[in-house]
Amino acid sequence: MAIPDDSHQYLIAPDPAAARLTRSVTGQDQTGATVETRVVEERPLTIFLNGQEIVTAMTIGDYPEYLALGFLKNQGMLQPGEAVKGVDYDEELETVVVRTDGATRYEEKLRKKTRTSGCAVGTVFGDMMEGLEGLVLPPAELRMSWLYTLSAVINRTPSLYLDAGAIHGTVLCQGDRPLVYMEDVGRHNAVDKIAGWMLSEGVEAADKILYTTGRLTSEMVIKTALMGIPILASRSGFTAWGVEIARQVNLTLIGRMRGQRFLCLSGAERLVRDVDPASVPEEERKHRRKGADV
Repeated sequence: MAIPDDSHQYLIAPDPAAARLTRSVTGQDQTGATVETRVVEERPLTIFLNGQEIVTAMTIGDYPEYLALGFLKNQGMLQPGEAVKGVDYDEELETVVVRTDGATRYEEKLRKKTRTSGCAVGTVFGDMMEGLEGLVLPPAELRMSWLYTLSAVINRTPSLYLDAGAIHGTVLCQGDRPLVYMEDVGRHNAVDKIAGWMLSEGVEAADKILYTTGRLTSEMVIKTALMGIPILASRSGFTAWGVEIARQVNLTLIGRMRGQRFLCLSGAERLVRDVDPASVPEEERKHRRKGADV
């Protein structure tokens, strides 16, 4: 199976050359030699819903409007069909204000806030599991050829991860095409940016695939399911609760994707075995990314 190099174009791709996202730092290596390396920036971003301060997140600082919208939607603070009047970002104050037409549920949600296993202090609200009750994800198909093509293309895409490390990536895909690639210091931030973009652009979720570089945790599974995306894939490993929830909502969960290999622990009926894994080339070492330890 031949994997094309340049047949896929992103709607949004990482910009590792962006000046505000990394800085150069000088240090010493194991031999005592002076070395210069690039490290990822972290900036606080305070999110307001109307006049109420909701949370301050640590983020690399790109796409703050999408991050705020996606965070509020994924936490259930923006209800389906709720009109968003505006999203205002103040770079100097490092704040985003999301404005809606009516009252919101932020007080109830804030009372139920709990901490999760996500990097950079991921948070999930106590009643997010309630949103899964009765949830039916669409009967999408997942061709194995799509998985192999997406993995190869995403792993070769220039990114902050490849440039500086210490970061997670999440990619919204359709078929074998990656559409939107977001990165951040926490995988939950990257997912929220995707959710915010989808909400802002009115993008349907039923035929989409979400690819992440991080672990397949309960938080990742819950957010993917609540976004209405039926398929979640990763190079990394699983947590037991993540698998349990994925099976509960029949979300297709693919992990440990490396070259020809992957493991499906939920929703295998969506898989279409349209390619012989033996025809897929093994990864070149220079394109390998972090795996199950992420």
